[in-house]
Amino acid sequence: MSINTNVLFFELALSFYFIATVVGIIWLFRGKKATSKLIFVIAAIGFIFHTLNIIVRYIEGGHIPITSLHEASSFFSWCILVLFFILEARYRIDLLGAFIMPIVLILMLSSSVLPREINPSLNPVLKSYWFGIHTTLAFIGDAAFALAAGVGVMYLIQERNVKSKHPSALFQRLPSLQILDEINYRLISLGFPLLTLAIITGVIWANTAWGTYWRWDPKEVWSLITWIIYALVLHLRLSIGWRGKKAAGLSILGFILVIFTFFGVTLFLKGLHTFV
Repeated sequence: MSINTNVLFFELALSFYFIATVVGIIWLFRGKKATSKLIFVIAAIGFIFHTLNIIVRYIEGGHIPITSLHEASSFFSWCILVLFFILEARYRIDLLGAFIMPIVLILMLSSSVLPREINPSLNPVLKSYWFGIHTTLAFIGDAAFALAAGVGVMYLIQERNVKSKHPSALFQRLPSLQILDEINYRLISLGFPLLTLAIITGVIWANTAWGTYWRWDPKEVWSLITWIIYALVLHLRLSIGWRGKKAAGLSILGFILVIFTFFGVTLFLKGLHTFV
């Protein structure tokens, strides 16, 4: 397959995600039940093209396509959609897509402006099997945190509606605070052990690659800070029952740290964790 096919699949995925996001925003303010299903269908079509794009890059590059910032950002959004579809099938939350698709679109737009070249020649460090294990765990864990942040925003909106004398039209269309809090907790409970395993496998990988388990690399440090935030969320919830608005707020803060660790550290802080 040619590079043009690879680009075509990516652009088609981006286009369908854009449409799904716009439909989702419209659905927030006015829409019928069918609109929610339409968002799901449009996003699913985009996801198919997105998956084909990843497969093509894997075939052409000969390795899992997450070695450049373009590939990593694209794969991150793909992981978010995988969990989104699972969550939709489990809870069937009509408005979930309206809050998640903007995150996916922003990641894909970021990916679209980054260099798209496929590099078949990897740094020897990246040829370790720990690379695939470590990065996949990290991406899926971060995807769970992305969804938790989206659900956290939904919780804060609904919590404001509950306390308001004049709740917005979203009040009747958003799930109850109890359901949103439960979903938020389940997502963080999924993401936290995955992030923990990602850090552990990263430490093992670092030792095999550089002969030391920890080098205080900027991405290592910020990943640890992120881990501490989510550990705090779970600890406070289990020890003193800290949930609801505070938990939702911390889940949003945690995801901001995830994004900074993913983009900010990579672009602005030089270290060992650089893309080829």
